[in-house]
Amino acid sequence: MDIVVVGGTGHIGTFLVPRLVRSGHRVTVLSRGKGAPYQNDTAWDDVRRVTVDRGDEDGSGLFGQRVARMGADVVIDLVCFTVRSASQLVEALRGNTGHLLHCGSIWMHGKSLRVPISEEATTEPFGEYGTQKAAIAAMLRAETLDGGLPTTSVHPGHISGPGWAPVGPLGNLDPHVWQVLASGGELHVPGLGAELLSHVHADDVAQVFQLAAENRDAATGQMFHATAATALTVRGFAEVAAGWFGRSARLTSVSWDEFRQITSAEYAEQSWEHLVRSQHVSIDRARDLLGYRPAYAPEDAARAGVESLVAAGRLELSRPLVAS
Repeated sequence: MDIVVVGGTGHIGTFLVPRLVRSGHRVTVLSRGKGAPYQNDTAWDDVRRVTVDRGDEDGSGLFGQRVARMGADVVIDLVCFTVRSASQLVEALRGNTGHLLHCGSIWMHGKSLRVPISEEATTEPFGEYGTQKAAIAAMLRAETLDGGLPTTSVHPGHISGPGWAPVGPLGNLDPHVWQVLASGGELHVPGLGAELLSHVHADDVAQVFQLAAENRDAATGQMFHATAATALTVRGFAEVAAGWFGRSARLTSVSWDEFRQITSAEYAEQSWEHLVRSQHVSIDRARDLLGYRPAYAPEDAARAGVESLVAAGRLELSRPLVAS
């Protein structure tokens, strides 16, 4: 197939684009041209690259028309964050493209009431990011069910992998958390530590997108979660991560007020955003309809990110990681 990937050099695209090329598809990647994939792969030699600033062209209404003129069989949109942007693309692609795949987020759901969360769970999303992702998914499904453009939305958890910092055991990106665990120091945990984190390796997310693109009949009109098979509790994640350095986790529960006093505003807010949701989602639909089989446990996905940061000199630790 002719496949256009919008935002194809980021976390997911790093793994998705080579997958598509190796499956024999003709791939065009649209990006701002300011970054390179997180991993080198000779498959990129066979990719057509187009430099475009989606923000500018969305504002003028030209982006959707640009993509539509490519006449692709499949468009995979990895960097759409507003209903307005998604709607413009749908309007342009309707009748010109066979299938649109959108990258959403499990934050389309709000605070978990029962787990695992199904794609149709009625928990109320909150925050700009979560509410927009929920609204986009609903708009796309309605578009398809009304006989319009065939669409599918894929909703990843906390994407991890080599080349970037994974969400850590406290639900934030603070590198100090890894340093404390490596040194055997005391880690202050907000709340009970029973909150859930839903990690997924970027290659497993790429797997869901590839399966959806190659199984259009099964995927059309559907929403799919893309996470590892299991979720980690805060305490469990900390224990596992401390073991990477031959340590046992020393954890102390503190109130959220105390945590905010000892943590920067940015990292404290990241922790709150992740832990207040405490999400573990079901991947049964992707398994049953697409044959999705995640290759990575959540802790392995996170460790891949930590290992790559250490190897690149971007994370200094007092003790090396022990062999896995």
